[in-house]
Amino acid sequence: MAIRDSATQITLSIAWKACICSLFFVTFRFLLCYNKKDTFLWKTENFFFLQGREKILYGEGIGMAKIIGIINQKGGVGKTTTAVNLSAFLAKHSRRVLIVDTDSQGNATSGLSMERRHFDPDIYDVMMGNALVEEAIVDTDMKRLFLLPASMNLAGAEIEMVGMENRETILKRILSQVRDKYDYIIIDCPPALGLMTLNVLTAADSVIIPIQAEFYALEGLSQLVKTIHAVTKNLNPDLDILGILLTMYDGRTNLSVQVRDEVTSYFGDTVFKTVIPRSVKLSEAPGFGQPITLYAPKSKGGVAYKKLSREVLKRVEK
Repeated sequence: MAIRDSATQITLSIAWKACICSLFFVTFRFLLCYNKKDTFLWKTENFFFLQGREKILYGEGIGMAKIIGIINQKGGVGKTTTAVNLSAFLAKHSRRVLIVDTDSQGNATSGLSMERRHFDPDIYDVMMGNALVEEAIVDTDMKRLFLLPASMNLAGAEIEMVGMENRETILKRILSQVRDKYDYIIIDCPPALGLMTLNVLTAADSVIIPIQAEFYALEGLSQLVKTIHAVTKNLNPDLDILGILLTMYDGRTNLSVQVRDEVTSYFGDTVFKTVIPRSVKLSEAPGFGQPITLYAPKSKGGVAYKKLSREVLKRVEK
C-alpha cells in the first residue's frame, strides 16, 4: 500500500511539473508572438497559426509591399471584382493592403465606398503633383484595407502625362513613398494598354490576368503577354506574371471547360487552380459599396475569392 501511495505521489508530482512547464511555455509564446493587429499568432518555422483558425502563411512585420497589378486590356472580365475582393481577403489574412484605383470609371472606388462621395484629393491629384499620396489614401470599412481612390479626372490624365519627364515611372515613384507601410499593394488597371497601364506594369512586381471563360476573351491575350514581355525587357526586368485567373466560369457549359483546358495547356501552372464562378452576389456587392467578404462571404463567389487569396499567398510568400 505504501509503495502504491508513493508511486501515486510521484506520478502526481510529475504531472504537476509538466503542467507548470506547459503553462510557462504557452505564456512565453503568447508574449513573444503578440501581434498589435488584433490577432494572436503562433509561430512554427515559416508558418503562423491563427488561434482557432486555419493555417495561413504570414510574414511577421511589414517590409516592402508586394505590388500586384490586375490587368487585361479587355473590359468586363472581372478586373475590378478581382482587385477589390482579393484585397479584402488578403486583409482578412492579417495583411495590410492598399488598393489603388487607376481606372477613370472609379469602380474599385465605388465598390469600397457606400457613400460614393467625391474624394479630394484622389490619385489624379497625386499623379499631377498637386497632392501627397498620404493625403489621398483613405480608410475602408475593413480593418487593414486602404484605398487610393480615382475619379473621372483620370480620363484626361494620359494626355497631360505625355509631356512629363519619365512619364512611365510616375506611379512607381508615388508608390515607393508608401511601399513600406503595407504588405500588399493591389492595382486595378483600366481596360486599355495605354500610358496608365504602362505605369502599372512599370510599378508592379507581378500581374494577375483575369480572363473570362469565353472564346473572345482569348483574343488579345497573346498581345497582352507580348506587352508584358516588352516592359520586362525595357522598363521593369523584375516584372512577372503571377497567374492567369479564369472568371465568370460556368462548369455546366462545354465552352467554359474548353477555354479552361486551352488556357491551361498553353500556360500550364501559371493558371490559378481557383476559378471564379458566375455569381449574383458578386454582382450585387458593389451596389452596397462592400467587398464580398462583408456582403456574402459564404456565397460561391466569396468562397472562390477566399481560395484565390490563399493561392496568391502561397505563390508570393513561398
